[in-house]
Amino acid sequence: MMDTVLTIVRLRWALTWAALRKSVWQTIGYVISLLMGVAVVVGTGLLAWFLGDPAGVNNASGFAQGLEVIVVLLGAFITLMTAFAQLMLIGESSTMSPRKLELYGIPDRTLQAGLLAAGLSGIPAICAVIALMLWSLAYRWMGVGVVVAAVVSAPLTVITVVSFSKMVINAATTLVRSNRGKNLFYIIVMITFVAICYVPSITLNSSMEGIEFSIDTFAAPAAIFAWTPFGAAFQLPFDVLHGSWGPLIGRLAVLALSWVLCFMASTWCLRHERLVSGNQSEAVSVKGIGAFSWMPDSVSGAVSARLFTYLKRDPRQGLMFAFPVIFLVLMAFQSHGITPVVWTALPMSAMFFSITESNGLAYDGRGLTMQVISGVSGMADRLGRVRIYVGVILTYLVALTIACFVVTGDWRTPDGILMGMTFAAGAACLAFCGLGLAEVVSCVLMYPVPSMEKPFATPQGRAVAQGFFPLVYLLGMFVLAVPSGLVAVVLAVAGQWDMYWVLIPVFLLNGVGFLALGSWLGGKLMDARMLSIVATLDSFASLQK
Repeated sequence: MMDTVLTIVRLRWALTWAALRKSVWQTIGYVISLLMGVAVVVGTGLLAWFLGDPAGVNNASGFAQGLEVIVVLLGAFITLMTAFAQLMLIGESSTMSPRKLELYGIPDRTLQAGLLAAGLSGIPAICAVIALMLWSLAYRWMGVGVVVAAVVSAPLTVITVVSFSKMVINAATTLVRSNRGKNLFYIIVMITFVAICYVPSITLNSSMEGIEFSIDTFAAPAAIFAWTPFGAAFQLPFDVLHGSWGPLIGRLAVLALSWVLCFMASTWCLRHERLVSGNQSEAVSVKGIGAFSWMPDSVSGAVSARLFTYLKRDPRQGLMFAFPVIFLVLMAFQSHGITPVVWTALPMSAMFFSITESNGLAYDGRGLTMQVISGVSGMADRLGRVRIYVGVILTYLVALTIACFVVTGDWRTPDGILMGMTFAAGAACLAFCGLGLAEVVSCVLMYPVPSMEKPFATPQGRAVAQGFFPLVYLLGMFVLAVPSGLVAVVLAVAGQWDMYWVLIPVFLLNGVGFLALGSWLGGKLMDARMLSIVATLDSFASLQK
């Protein structure tokens, strides 16, 4: 069994080095990831050294209690967020997918153990272990025993995180099988993740309303999380500090039991996937030709109809339609009666309207090949795609503007109406600039995406590229909106901010101008790189198998 497990680990690294030799971009992304890991390790070590300085601990008793509560709660929060991040951004590696290895006759338990070991041997896991070990320096004033317990708890924490993450990914991939179920589940996961990320912000904002918090307020939740797999490992050093040997053994048992249960659940998912694969399929009743019946009778109209059909059925891109509602609800909770805070939901939503379109050709995949064979020009393709996204953007902005007026009550005053229309125009500017930029970068900065059937999988090169390439899109979107920003600065410096309504036509001209320019450049670029794009998409499709 151990030979097979070690072989799977070696295979993981062999495939990683092969991918790095094949792609310069993947090498760059890997180096960036490695530097980020080193930065986390160094930052954790410096923070731990500062917190563990005996000379800086004035009230050892109170400091230890506060540190205990914060470490347990923060550790449990990071563990849960890591699982969510794995599910959304990293997912199940398509390179080390159980489906690719199941043909070799490896027993289920051995295969699952090998995949777990491969996950534990990765750069993120190694950096996490080193960082947590260095965190033991924060406890050096508590005694050698506490430091040793912290060092021992470091690998236990990483094993728990990796085991739980793999169980969640396997369950999501195996149990959610229908396209509609995947779409709904994917959106629910993202909404939950965003909501949890905003919990600290909402909690801190609530203090503005006169609610005071103390360590005692969080002591009870910390005590509860200390008996869960998410916080038990972080509590171990403090059990040694308090001499609580019984709870220490109990928490070790909780960790061990959680590993066993996660391993058993992952193995069951692996076996279930193999037994039911191909047996479950949805009966789809198709009536008419759908969007093709009401789109313009032209080449670009056919492109629009195909894209509209994809967007309705694609769980990978469905989040675009959920983010605006999420932002509106979150901003309304944090406004404290300050209406401009609610209106910021519009520009925040505008940032994400076209983020999937910035890699839109990769989401089309091999479906673009027939379009290329048919001789569709790049301009017709860009026009067809822009038509759909402009419709989506305008529909959402109108709905969000009306909702903001209702929530804030700004519709009652002329100044409130003017402010709302300015925010709406600014959001339109950002959205149109982003869409124009997306039509250009989608022809150049493409990265692999998971298949529509397995939206939680991760093709090689996606994890790093998905974090880097959208950043280029977001930064570029704000650069294109600089002309409007300069007009706003001129008004503010000249003391004419009362004339801020001038920004409304400026925003619209800025956005529409760069949308037209981006569509034209994108069409020309797509014509020039058509064959290269098809070859790239074909290589991406091979990673999804």
